[in-house]
Amino acid sequence: MADDNRDLINLVLKNGTVVIETRPDLAPNHVFQIKKLVQEGKYNGVVFHRVIKDFMAQTGDVKYGNSSNSDFDLQLAGTGGSNLP
Repeated sequence: MADDNRDLINLVLKNGTVVIETRPDLAPNHVFQIKKLVQEGKYNGVVFHRVIKDFMAQTGDVKYGNSSNSDFDLQLAGTGGSNLP
């Protein structure tokens, strides 16, 4: 869920919540777009398609990476996009 007052996004995982601080001062359009997708529930059910231990985890493919959608395809997760500009 996005927090418009503090520019935070809470990423709820099975083992806890990750709080992501956005930077609208550096990337206002990007932050607006992410918050819009969050508020529309587009990231609900989206899997992490690339994980490198002790380094990073990548997610966000709302087309092929959403496990609750009919287009879900783990082989294609990470290659999809959004219809939004």
